[in-house]
Amino acid sequence: MAPFEAAILDVDGTIVRGDALLPGAVDGLRALDAAGVPRLLFSNNPTRGAAHYGDRLGDHGIEVDPRNVLTSATVTAEYLAANHADDAIYLLGESRLRAILETRDLVVTAEPTAADVVLGSIDRGLSYDRLGEAQTALERGVPFYGTDPDSTIPTENGSMPGSGAILGALEAIAGRPPDAVLGKPSDVAAAAAIDRLGVPPERTLVVGDRLDTDVELGRRADMTTALVTTGLTSRADVADAAAGPDYVLDSLAEIADLLD
Repeated sequence: MAPFEAAILDVDGTIVRGDALLPGAVDGLRALDAAGVPRLLFSNNPTRGAAHYGDRLGDHGIEVDPRNVLTSATVTAEYLAANHADDAIYLLGESRLRAILETRDLVVTAEPTAADVVLGSIDRGLSYDRLGEAQTALERGVPFYGTDPDSTIPTENGSMPGSGAILGALEAIAGRPPDAVLGKPSDVAAAAAIDRLGVPPERTLVVGDRLDTDVELGRRADMTTALVTTGLTSRADVADAAAGPDYVLDSLAEIADLLD
């Protein structure tokens, strides 16, 4: 019997980097399948829904059930639908995120004085005027949320600013932090994953390449944590960290050692 009943896996930096499959990723997924351990993919990408990962990983021959995928975008949409179903949302974010919100029948407004909620996320078309409109909405004291805290995101050509950079700007002009940042490692994200898996946290393994999101998600929820060094974090970074993972793996393939 495997020591875990389920695994939560990050995607970028753990299974793929850009369009390239990472070494050891397929071996790790096969090891989980062989041990009968179901997997939930959880990405902090705020511009994609579940179906994207079925297509993206399917190109590498990896079968993914969209029901077993969460993203910061889908978690955010679920949270807002449950807590702000009738509220107008001023979004500082991208069109794909807006579409995901609208699939949950949420109202996104372009008028800051009509906003009941401000949502900040990565926005590669961000303008000074749009930031000013967000300030107008925030000055009205409305609830303020973020999709995810990632200040930078990896690309095939290095890193680029992520949602966290924009949330930092919003926090500065609002004079207050977000009421919640809903992606990993939040309690909202952990609850969504646990609910989807139906497995106790203490029987769940979390694997990812970031200390501040993947490992922190598991630490807060009392899950076992493993960090892979195929992404943003090195063994030296782990050694310098105040709170490290339970395990450090050179690739996802080494997850097989944890399942014996």
